[in-house]
Amino acid sequence: MADSYFIGVDGGTQSTKVIVFNQRGDVVCSASEPLRPMVSRAPGHMEHPDDDLWDSLQVVLRRAMAQFPGDPTAILGLGLGSIRCCRVFMRPDGSLAAPVMSWMDVRAYETYEDEPEIGYTCATTGYLTHRLTGELRDAAANAYQGQFPVDMDTWTWTTDAEQLRAYRIPDAKLLELRLPGEVVGHVTPAAAAATGLPVGLPVVATANDKAVEALGAGLTTPNLGLVSLGTYSATMVYGAEPRPDATHFFTNMACIPHAYLYEAGGIRKGMGHISWFKSIVGDEYAARAARDGLSAEEALGLEAAAVPAGSDGLLTIPDWLAPASQRHRKGVMLGFDERHTRGHMYRSLLEGIAMTLVNSYEDMLLELGTRPETLIVSGGGAGSDLLMSILADVAGVPTARNAVTGAAALGAAICAAVAAGAYPDFHEAAAAMVQRRDVFQPDPGRHELYRRINEGAYRRLPSLLEPTLHAVHAAVSGGAEGAVSGS
Repeated sequence: MADSYFIGVDGGTQSTKVIVFNQRGDVVCSASEPLRPMVSRAPGHMEHPDDDLWDSLQVVLRRAMAQFPGDPTAILGLGLGSIRCCRVFMRPDGSLAAPVMSWMDVRAYETYEDEPEIGYTCATTGYLTHRLTGELRDAAANAYQGQFPVDMDTWTWTTDAEQLRAYRIPDAKLLELRLPGEVVGHVTPAAAAATGLPVGLPVVATANDKAVEALGAGLTTPNLGLVSLGTYSATMVYGAEPRPDATHFFTNMACIPHAYLYEAGGIRKGMGHISWFKSIVGDEYAARAARDGLSAEEALGLEAAAVPAGSDGLLTIPDWLAPASQRHRKGVMLGFDERHTRGHMYRSLLEGIAMTLVNSYEDMLLELGTRPETLIVSGGGAGSDLLMSILADVAGVPTARNAVTGAAALGAAICAAVAAGAYPDFHEAAAAMVQRRDVFQPDPGRHELYRRINEGAYRRLPSLLEPTLHAVHAAVSGGAEGAVSGS
């Protein structure tokens, strides 16, 4: 039987990626394009410049289609995934009324203020759907409840009059919602000319980017957990119902209709901490690594692997990107002495990411009363054997890595495969298309060491440092934010 093909779009905070898969989940071709640096016109504001999301999508689709070796008529659908919690304002004709607000922009969560030039407000998936198909439809599972009046039980716009009044968004300015795996439209001739896609190709709804990633990682049963290593890094487990009163996690709509994900608190900037560290070791280090046939990250990983677990007491709190409402928060490296090297710093950064994520994950599991057997790890960080091993040792459970670590594109392609009828449901599609690569087992001795470090010091560090960080912020900002009591 001839292969069928499905395009998965993974629109992220730092780049737009497109992968073409066959029905078995094999990568046929791929392309990516970095997004332009965000623009901050005022404190707490973060915008994607100009029409960057659409511009980058056009570029990567053209590149992917130019590489595609098969018959374009065998491509049966495009799953459209993009960043969650952004806010888009469109004019009545569907063009941007203002730059797209990032999920890091405080205005993205403010109550809607109606303006005549705004024809519609939506998530990024709704805007990109319109550019590709001309339709005014969006993915129900990318309508964040803190921004839009979505009903988490029905996956439709709420009919509760009080909630509608609170959001203040006119019905006429909301897009029509579609469930994951439903066709939202077909590629128009204009979009085909801009992207290289076949005219009439079905475009399929997915979900918010974390949920699409979870599907592409194979998080479809309660006996698995997921570590998502992205610009925003977080942990998740599969759920059956909304849990609005939870303390240590929130409920996210899954990329499977009427299923849910429970997501623990994550790390802003996430794997951007690694990019930061690579940038400060400099071009000379990267050039030296390249002469040895290594990337800068691989060379740093070798140095860090030679450092003992626990980094000889060097602890890192990975909090490099403070929320706009908590400007005093800062990342911290604590415990330097003369033994510490660049390798210690890099390993401590990886350990800090692992311990922070696992601590939030453990708090969520305790509240849920569940204990998944394995942690799947997805995202770019899953390519690091050292980080995979550290996560297994900190969590004390096996960590699994899939053949496709960029799981969001695969999750989007799975939606397209279900829409095309290649599989009868999401569970069968994920079982067929998600391929396990390897598993890292925890080392009992290192797990016990990390447990002592965590319980003895690391878990308490953020609260212990809070008064000092407030005081430092007040001092350097001229008293704009006062110190809290308790020193």
